[in-house]
Amino acid sequence: MRPIIRLVAFLFVITLAALPGAARADALRILALGDSLTAGYGLGPGEGFPARLEAALRDRGYDVTVIDAGVSGDTASAAQARLEWSLGEGADAAIVELGGNDALRGLPPESTKKALGQIIEALQARDIPVLLAGMRAPPNLGPRYGETFDAIFPTLAKKYDILFYPFFLDGVAAEPDLNQADGIHPTAEGIEIIVQRIIPSVEALLDRAKSR
Repeated sequence: MRPIIRLVAFLFVITLAALPGAARADALRILALGDSLTAGYGLGPGEGFPARLEAALRDRGYDVTVIDAGVSGDTASAAQARLEWSLGEGADAAIVELGGNDALRGLPPESTKKALGQIIEALQARDIPVLLAGMRAPPNLGPRYGETFDAIFPTLAKKYDILFYPFFLDGVAAEPDLNQADGIHPTAEGIEIIVQRIIPSVEALLDRAKSR
């Protein structure tokens, strides 16, 4: 009976190793902290940015799990208030995509800058490398507001020495075929373009996470 028991035990271990959960036990965890652009507003299951980024990275051979911490409607301050909860069991790296709702509501750029700075500082205090995704103010708010708001992101990236992707919606913004009817949220096709363009920056983020 013992050889049979050993065989059963061996097969059981092999089966566990093949399960998705087991395969991801040692995966690097990337926190995607953002608003509706991260949460996948208007998209189906598996079509949002975190899911598509994870799939693209895995196709490139990276063992990663991308945690969807996007909440539709969130401002930078709202995301800062829920950061502890969003981190959950922790993360090895973080992508911060916020500010769009601040600009749409015409909030003071200084308050957005302060909240984003607090998020970055909290992540760095946990030794979590950060990739900051920039956002741009809508033109109807005027050039003065736009210049001040747009400058938030490169300024913070330089101050905290973090990775910076200049515009999260690069290649998608203002493209009707790549956005939903509201003209703000990307379609599934738009998300694919965002993922492909941001991947080099995410790979640099993973390099920093591995060197911790």
